[in-house]
Amino acid sequence: MHPPTPTLRRLAVVLTALTAVVATVAAVLLTAAPRASAATLTPVSSFGTNPGNLGMYTYVPDGLPDGAPLVVLLHGCTQSAADYHANSGWAEYADSDGFALVYAEQKSANNANACFNWFEPGDVARDSGEARSVRSMVEHAVAAEGLDADRVHVSGLSAGGAMAGELLAAYPDLFAGGSIVAGIPVGCADGMVDAFTCMNPGKTRTPEQWGDAVRAKNPGWSGPLPRVAVWHGTADYTVAPANGAASVSQWTNAHGLDGAADATEQLPGGTTADYHGGTAATADVAHFRVSGMGHGTPVDPGQGCGTAGAYFLDAVCSTGYTVDFWGLGEVTDPDPTGDPDPTPSPTEDPEPGECVKSSNYDHVRAGRAVQRSGLTYAVGSDDPLGLWNVFVTTALTETSPGYWEHTPGAC
Repeated sequence: MHPPTPTLRRLAVVLTALTAVVATVAAVLLTAAPRASAATLTPVSSFGTNPGNLGMYTYVPDGLPDGAPLVVLLHGCTQSAADYHANSGWAEYADSDGFALVYAEQKSANNANACFNWFEPGDVARDSGEARSVRSMVEHAVAAEGLDADRVHVSGLSAGGAMAGELLAAYPDLFAGGSIVAGIPVGCADGMVDAFTCMNPGKTRTPEQWGDAVRAKNPGWSGPLPRVAVWHGTADYTVAPANGAASVSQWTNAHGLDGAADATEQLPGGTTADYHGGTAATADVAHFRVSGMGHGTPVDPGQGCGTAGAYFLDAVCSTGYTVDFWGLGEVTDPDPTGDPDPTPSPTEDPEPGECVKSSNYDHVRAGRAVQRSGLTYAVGSDDPLGLWNVFVTTALTETSPGYWEHTPGAC
């Protein structure tokens, strides 16, 4: 996060996506097939009241069904909607898991460094300034695309992460969940001077005081609060890691939790995940600490999750784990025909050493593969096979009892 000026989801990742799906035919695959690949980032010139003077862009995968979720994304300082779309990995997950994206974009007229004005009271209050502009974007996208108004989420980096937290507190009736990446606790600053202090070294407050800042954003709200994921690098010298801990303290208190983690797990890239209020699937708050990482959005290009670059750091797929935490990657019926029990392939009991070519859905049914968060992996070798559905066809060979390997071209 650059200094502001007054003007100023469980395991699994999606590999890079491929070519367009043709009518009733399966997509041409590399390793994983998205639901669509012809969609583009599209500007929306008019989306309703816009007191914050923000720009709006949408990304809606082709063929997205009615009632799909929506994720709102807020870039960091000096970035644009196009930058975040190209590098963060969200487009690949929107394609593979079936949800729409809205990108809010800051204008230089509002902030010289293109930072969202998370430190300006007039821009973060409910139905005021930039906060109201984002709400208008959500309302427009939900109505225009037939999306599920009960499954709207927001994520942001740095200044965008700080703004994401402010939006979650101001609109618990609008957002079901959020992700604060290298951000700042809600209510930390009320002007530029405060903003510098909040960024580094950060402010010290009790959990109750931090929680009060959330409660003050929407007094009298008695409904559910959003599920919140907090991401922070332990070597972030721009926005001190203390801010990540403070955000966790804030949201656990707001949720009525005691602040102690109920479950902990180790993820790739030296990442420790602490879950508050339940397990990874049920927790109200998750704290992802990436060891040795600086300031930026964690990505994992080797697994097809984003692209490394300035403020996009090769460490772990934060997008994928966030999708899993929110539950957006859950797959309930991989068969688009609606048949809950499609006819399995005829090769259910191959001879040892025989190559079996079948859909990933049938491989899982037959015990040759397993699915995790909508992706398929060969039993034994854990070779990635792509999406778990009836369209993606792969070849497997049992090279030893119970050990299956991906053998493209073998059958």
